[in-house]
Amino acid sequence: MKNSWLVLLVSIIAAPALAQQTLSLPDAINIALKNSLDIQLQKNNVLIAVTNNNIGIAGGLPVVTGSASDNESVTSIRQTRNTGEKIDGNNATGNSAGAGVTGSMLLYNGGRVIATKKRLAQLQLQSEDVLNSQVQNTMASVMTAYFDVVRQQGYVKTIDLSIEVAQKKLDIIKARQDVGLANNADLFQAQVDLNNLVQTRESQLLTIKQAHTELLRLLTLKPDSIIEVRDTIVVDTTLTLDMAMNSLHKNFDIMAAEEQIKINSLIVNETAAQRYPTVRASGGYSYNRTQSQVGNLTLNQSYGPFIGVTVGVPIYNGSVYKRQQKVAEINTTIASIQRDMLLRDYSANIVKSYNVYLLNLRQLDTQKKNYALSQQLLDLVLQRFQLRQATIVDLAQAQQSLITAGYSVINLSFAAKASEIELKRVANQLKM
Repeated sequence: MKNSWLVLLVSIIAAPALAQQTLSLPDAINIALKNSLDIQLQKNNVLIAVTNNNIGIAGGLPVVTGSASDNESVTSIRQTRNTGEKIDGNNATGNSAGAGVTGSMLLYNGGRVIATKKRLAQLQLQSEDVLNSQVQNTMASVMTAYFDVVRQQGYVKTIDLSIEVAQKKLDIIKARQDVGLANNADLFQAQVDLNNLVQTRESQLLTIKQAHTELLRLLTLKPDSIIEVRDTIVVDTTLTLDMAMNSLHKNFDIMAAEEQIKINSLIVNETAAQRYPTVRASGGYSYNRTQSQVGNLTLNQSYGPFIGVTVGVPIYNGSVYKRQQKVAEINTTIASIQRDMLLRDYSANIVKSYNVYLLNLRQLDTQKKNYALSQQLLDLVLQRFQLRQATIVDLAQAQQSLITAGYSVINLSFAAKASEIELKRVANQLKM
C-alpha cells in the first residue's frame, strides 16, 4: 500500500505507461506548425506581401506598350473641288493601318512612388509579424491541449488508486461477513462505492478521448487517429513579472500594431503627393498608313520616332485630395490609439496571468503537503478499519479527502502551467 502512495505522489500528473511509441510535446508542436491551416493561410499572406513589395507595383518602373491596327472600309464619296471639279465614288475601298511602340517613365509625382514602396515594405514586415504571432498562438494552444491530456490522464491515476482502496475495503467486509462480523448493509455500501468509482473511471476515459480529439484538431490530424501521450506537468518556477513586462515590446502583435502606424503615415505621404504636379517622359516609334481609292488624298504614310514630356498640374477637384489626406492622418491617429489599447490590454493580462501563476504555485506547494497528509490519514483509517476501530463512513471520508487532494494537485499543476504558457506567449518566449 505504501508503494502505491509513493508512486502516486511522484507521478500523480503523469500519463499511464504505454507500450507503444508516445507523442512528445516537441513532436506535437512540430506537427502543428507543419499542418496548421491558420499558419498556412498566413504564409500565403506573407507571399502576397513579398510579391507586392516591388518598385514596379509602386509605379517607379517604365511602362512600355505596343499597338497595331488594320482597318478596311467601304465608303461612298461626293466631293467638289475649288476648281469646280466633281468627284463621285460609290463603294470605294479604303485601308488604314498603324503600329507603334510607346514607353513612358515617371519623373516626378511629389514622392508618391517612394512613399508607396516604403509602405509595401512595411506591409511585408507586418505580414511576417502576424505570421510569427500565429506561430506563437499555435504553439500555446498545442501546449495547453497537450497538458490537458496529461491532466485528464492524471485523474485516472487518482481514480485507479481509489478503486484499489475500495476493493480492499470490500474484501475486508467480505472476510468479516464470512465469520459473522459484518452485515449486508456495509457489504452493499462497499460494493456501491466500488461500482461508482468504476463508472467514474469510464466517464474519465471518455473525457480523455475528447481531449485527444481536441489535440488532434490542433495538429490538423484525423480526429480518429490514435495518439498516446506519456508526460508529466513540470512548471517553470523562475518566471518574474519584470521579465514578462520588459519583453512586451517583442510581442509580435504589438510589433504589427507599430507597423500599422508606419503604414498609415506613409499613406498620408502618398495622399499628399497627389496634390503635386506629375512629370512623365514618353517616347517611342510609330508607323501610320492610310489609303483610299478616291478623294483628295489617296495615300498618306508616316513613320518615325518621337519623344516628349507631359506635365500634369492638379488645380482643383473639389478638395478631394485634401480631404483624403485628412482622413489618412486620422487613420494614423487611430492606429496609434489601437496600439496603445493593445499595450494596455496585454499589460493587464500579464499582471493577471502572473498573479494567477504565483497563486497556483503557492497553492500547489500547500496542496502537495495536504495530499501527503491525506495519504497518511487514509493509511491510518484503513488500518483501524481492519481492526474494527473505524467505521465504513470514516474510511469513505478519508478516501474522499485523498481523491480531493489528488485532483487539486493535478488541477493546480495544470493551471500553473497554463499561466506559464500564457506569460511566455505574450513575451514571445515559447520554445519547443
